[in-house]
Amino acid sequence: MTFKTIFAHPRAAAAIALMLGSAVPMAAQAEMSRYELDPDHTVVAFMIDHIGYAKVLGQFTEVSGHFMYDAEARELGEVRVRVPIASVETFNDPRDQHILSEDFLWADQQPEMVFTADGGDPDTDTTGTVTGTLSLRGVEAPLTLAVTLNKVGAYPFGHGRETVGISARGSVLRSDFGSTYALGGGIVGDEVEIIIEAEGLAAE
Repeated sequence: MTFKTIFAHPRAAAAIALMLGSAVPMAAQAEMSRYELDPDHTVVAFMIDHIGYAKVLGQFTEVSGHFMYDAEARELGEVRVRVPIASVETFNDPRDQHILSEDFLWADQQPEMVFTADGGDPDTDTTGTVTGTLSLRGVEAPLTLAVTLNKVGAYPFGHGRETVGISARGSVLRSDFGSTYALGGGIVGDEVEIIIEAEGLAAE
């Protein structure tokens, strides 16, 4: 299976490909180029309400992923984004250990969070939405991201590889994944806001 370009602009499709997951026939993939998430310039962060006073901001310090993209045919394939749960960082060690427990992310049940997508819709040449599946705590649930293409071009120094930069925003309910700890009384919020800033590099 392949996906035609999500955005009308062929470069925009490459940005959205960072979040798309699908399988394509081996023959089609022979024409595709590989793009890899740059771990030094990719951030997956989140915010969640704490008793209504403020939101706790955290991030995952590790992320990996790749996608296959054929610019000429405007087709995407073989894309997965993986985030090791143990890399969570909220700048408070006791809280981080609690987040890793069954009450929240339950790292022992599923050590990696995985996002794959099954579709997308354009709004403009550089913006759109991607709807896919988030796997967490042994549960799969839908996730929709609003994605913006920031820039595409050869990196101005260093490796010089073609680089795609995107911003993505979305939210999920942790209760959809079976995390209901402290929901009563509004101690810890249910909605988790997702913040993604990412750069993808053309494979060498």
